[in-house]
Amino acid sequence: MQLLDGDKAPRVTGFGEFLLRLHSGSNTRFQQTTNFIPYYAGAEANVCVLLAKLGMQADYVSRIPKNELAQTGIQQLRAHGVNTEYMSWGGERLGLYFTEAGNQIRPTAVIYDREQSGFATATTADFNWQQILQHSNCFHWSGVAAAVSESATAVCRQALEAADDKGLLVSSDFNYRSRLWQYGQHPAEVMPDLLRFSHFSVADLDAANIYYGIKTDTDASFETQFQQCFEALKVHMPRLEALGMTFRHQHQHQLYYTGALAWKQTFYFSRSYPLQQITDQIGTGDAFTAGLLFGLLQQLPPQQVVDFATACGVIKQSIPGDWALVSRDEVETLIKQGPSGRISR
Repeated sequence: MQLLDGDKAPRVTGFGEFLLRLHSGSNTRFQQTTNFIPYYAGAEANVCVLLAKLGMQADYVSRIPKNELAQTGIQQLRAHGVNTEYMSWGGERLGLYFTEAGNQIRPTAVIYDREQSGFATATTADFNWQQILQHSNCFHWSGVAAAVSESATAVCRQALEAADDKGLLVSSDFNYRSRLWQYGQHPAEVMPDLLRFSHFSVADLDAANIYYGIKTDTDASFETQFQQCFEALKVHMPRLEALGMTFRHQHQHQLYYTGALAWKQTFYFSRSYPLQQITDQIGTGDAFTAGLLFGLLQQLPPQQVVDFATACGVIKQSIPGDWALVSRDEVETLIKQGPSGRISR
C-alpha cells in the first residue's frame, strides 16, 4: 500500500476539543458518588497520545483557556510525547464531561458540559494553519470537533482547506454525538461537506445513516453490512482510499470485538476477540483509529493494519481513562499470543 510519497517520516496533526473528564468513582452512579476521578480527554487528543506512544510524531492542536486545569493537561500530553507547541490559548473555560461506568446490564452514561468552552468559542482568527501544518503530512479530525458550535465548524473547514492546499493526507472519524449537535444545524447539513476531503476514515453504520442516509441490510452479517456501507460512502467521498470500522457482536452469550478495513475495493477483517471484562470502553474507538492510522502511515500490509488497530482497541478496554497507554510491543504480543492474565516478569 502507498499513502505517502518519499522518505519523510509520518507526522500527524490532530485537531479537536481538549477536555477534562470526571468519572464517577468506585463504579457508582452519579447519584451515589462521593468522588470523581479526573482524566484528560478528547477524541483527537486520544489518537495523538497513542500515536506518540507507538513512536510516531504527533502534534495536537486545540484552543484552551490559560488556567491551571488546562496547563496540567498539556503537561500530561507532553509527558506522553505529544507536541503541543501550536496550541491556541483563549476562552474562559475548559470543556468538561462526566461519566458513570456501565456494565453488561446498563450502558455507560455521559453528561456534557461544553458550552462556551475555549474550543466552542474558537474562530478562524485563532489558528495559523500554514504554520501549524508546515511539518505535517497527515491531518486528523473527527465529527466531535464540528458538533460543538458553528464557529468550531468554520475552523474545521479552514483547517481542511489548508491541509488540502498543502497536499496532506486527511484522516477523519465520523464520531457522531447526538447530544452535542445543538446549534441549529443537522449533522447531514454539515458533515458531508467536511468529510469530502477524507482519504482515510473511520465510521460506524449509525453515523453513516445520519450523515448520508445510508442504510444497510440489518439482516445481513456485519461483514456484508460493512461492504455495503463502504460502497455507498464512495459515492459521497470520492477521495476515500481506506475505511475502518469496528463491531461488537454477541455469540452464545459472549460479546466479541472485531475490526474491519476496506482498502482499494478489498475487505479485510481481524480475528474476533472475546471481551470477558471491560475496565473502561471510552476511548476504544480512538485507540482503533490511532492503530489504523499508524498501520496505514507505516505502509503495513492491509491485513496487518486491521489486526494491529483491532488489538489497540481491545487493549484500551482494559485501561481506565481515555488514553490508550500502550506500547507497540504490547499490541504485537496480543496479536501473537492473544489475551493473557499472566504476570509479566
